[in-house]
Amino acid sequence: MSVKGKKNSWGFSTRAVHTGNESDEITGSISPPIHLTATYEQDAVGKTRGFDYSRVDNPTRRRIEENLSSLENGQYGITFSTGMAATTALFQLFDQGDHILISRNTYGGTYRMSMEVLQRHGIEFDWVDTRDVNNVATRIKKNTKLIHVETPTNPLLELCDLEAMSSLCKDRGIILSVDNTFMSPYGQRPLELGADIVMHSTTKSLSGHSDILGGALITNDAVLSEKLHFMQKATGAVPSPFDCWILLRSTKTLALRYQKASDSANEIAGWLANQKKLSKVVYPGLKNHPQYALAAKQQTTPDGSPIFGNMISFEIGSDNARDRFINKLQLFTLAESLGGVESLICSPYSMTHAALPDQKKLEMGITTSLLRLSIGIENAEDLKNDLSNALR
Repeated sequence: MSVKGKKNSWGFSTRAVHTGNESDEITGSISPPIHLTATYEQDAVGKTRGFDYSRVDNPTRRRIEENLSSLENGQYGITFSTGMAATTALFQLFDQGDHILISRNTYGGTYRMSMEVLQRHGIEFDWVDTRDVNNVATRIKKNTKLIHVETPTNPLLELCDLEAMSSLCKDRGIILSVDNTFMSPYGQRPLELGADIVMHSTTKSLSGHSDILGGALITNDAVLSEKLHFMQKATGAVPSPFDCWILLRSTKTLALRYQKASDSANEIAGWLANQKKLSKVVYPGLKNHPQYALAAKQQTTPDGSPIFGNMISFEIGSDNARDRFINKLQLFTLAESLGGVESLICSPYSMTHAALPDQKKLEMGITTSLLRLSIGIENAEDLKNDLSNALR
């Protein structure tokens, strides 16, 4: 779905509220209708009114695809039933014998799908530390067709220099895709930095309320868009009209929610860094983060201000301390996922990254005592008090 005309000059929050949210032409309803239909009446054989079957296209889905592509400053949006469905469709663009390089500590579900499903179909995968573009360059093969990076990575918050990686990919004729779930389009817009495709688990910050599942791929490349739309139609992992409508409602407040959560995370990370009981606190907004300068340059709000995200990871020291700490928390909920209005805590080793071999996790620094926080929109002082009580 292309973003055209006047909408291109609107600011981020204006596009979030209005793009795809035009009032209903028939009734004037400010909230757009939900088209809960599987099929559509056709006026004659081969003569439709633009829709024939909702797996192929749906008016509500078309609205959210326009909205999301606008927020990423892209031209084409393709939505899916989950983030993993979006990533799977992306990887299925490639053929037996093709090679894909992926950030080493990306989401565990990406590893499971790649190594236990698509690898059986003959696609080759390698996992690489994408903090250093030169390190990536040495892993490229003649059959490398895609480099898929996550920045910041999950859960160690390692960054990839997207402009440098884009330059490498363009020189080698390789497609660059970026999982932008952690930052959301409010905090980072990879297409502006040279990426070919942006991926989101819309379940997370874009939805922001932990009530739907979804995924999206966004691009400015018409050929890639056509291929991805075909994959969407052919494999059928599409979001329901109701989930599309909920997501369309949720992105209206993305700027407010993400800015609040990031501001709180910045404050909480600084406070955690001073707690003697924690051996390590990882947050790109801390000046001791080895890639702080890159974060300040690359992770920016639509007005150009640095923003460091709503995710924090830290080492609690032992499994026993981990369990006692979690049991004392009252505001943080032990759960997978992230980016919601409520604050969550998880143990990546046993939860989000359970699919990875234990040795690989430990080599990367994903230990059993590593905890990951997703900061919500609660009062930051209340969240610090909750963490402080648990630490005691």
